[in-house]
Amino acid sequence: MTSQIEVAPVASSADLTAFIRLSGQLATDDPMWVEPLMLERRQFLSPKHNPFFQHAEVCLFLARQNGKPVGRISAQIDTLAPLEDGAPPGFFGLIDAATDDVLSALFAAASAWLSARGATVIRGPFSMSINETSGLLVDGFDTPPYVLMDHHSPWLGPAIERQGFAKAKDLVAYLMDLTAPLPSRERRMATREWTGLTVRSLDMKRYAAEITTVATIFNDAWAGNWGFTPLTEAEVAAMAKDLKPILDPELVKIAELNGEPAAFIVMLPNINEAIADLDGKLLPFGWAKLLWRLKVSGIRTARVPLMGVRSDLSDSLVGKTLPMRLIYALEERAQERGIRTLELSWLLEDNWPVRNVIENLNSRLSKTYRIYEKPL
Repeated sequence: MTSQIEVAPVASSADLTAFIRLSGQLATDDPMWVEPLMLERRQFLSPKHNPFFQHAEVCLFLARQNGKPVGRISAQIDTLAPLEDGAPPGFFGLIDAATDDVLSALFAAASAWLSARGATVIRGPFSMSINETSGLLVDGFDTPPYVLMDHHSPWLGPAIERQGFAKAKDLVAYLMDLTAPLPSRERRMATREWTGLTVRSLDMKRYAAEITTVATIFNDAWAGNWGFTPLTEAEVAAMAKDLKPILDPELVKIAELNGEPAAFIVMLPNINEAIADLDGKLLPFGWAKLLWRLKVSGIRTARVPLMGVRSDLSDSLVGKTLPMRLIYALEERAQERGIRTLELSWLLEDNWPVRNVIENLNSRLSKTYRIYEKPL
């Protein structure tokens, strides 16, 4: 006889530790799993440290069977997300489970919590919002995840579909070989001279203002995209603080047209490459290993999580060439740092203007992440 599955909100520090550690415990036989840093995850899930909680209500659920953690899920209502037919959309995230029965119990708890707050749909996974870590991996299980991206068991997607969920949207990731030169046609486009156009690196002496510039372009460029939720001032400030230790200002480029910010690109060293063997711990020697790998021995992979072109320029000829121009501007510095492979992620599956640009480079489709939804 199968013992009863108990699902309850995370209510203590020990619960939170179990919640964070669960996915790694379920993935012990998966060589591609990268254990997240415990300190970072605790801060991410803390209303005191994560400004997402300022405009959202969140409940973390932990499932136990025979006293052992066997599943987890978050449920969240984001007040900045646009209403759908007059009702707030409900979101889930941080999903993992040992069995179909556990998954069913988790979704029952999350759905009841969201319904009680007026939601008529449950959609996800988002951890916690579309501006953070989004989607469930459904293709590309043979390589580890890049920084701020997720990895899941091949079992989980079909299991979610067995719970009555259907695809809402796919997100895609590309890998680009930085050791190969840009194709001649794309290089000509990237180096074409435009009157009034300049591309520069991030100015660390004006760091806060520079991050605000990047966020302003991001909010403008992405405003019309599916699922968009704007970054708040508090989230921008938190992002600036979190990214500062790992940012290379030469790997953040801002394009200006006639002296006004027009577009940007951000490349982050792939921290997952540096922490893969730390088991989520920075003590006693994890800090030293991480700093050595970041600053001395080097990281060979990186990710572009953010890129945007101002909306009033996106349909212009210069605007259409800016993504190529920005990627080209990163090339020399990336090679100096020893970065060999770049993930460009994520992109909406139907964002063909940008996908076409990327596919004309030395890139290949590497992973697909799926957003699911179900009426409540």
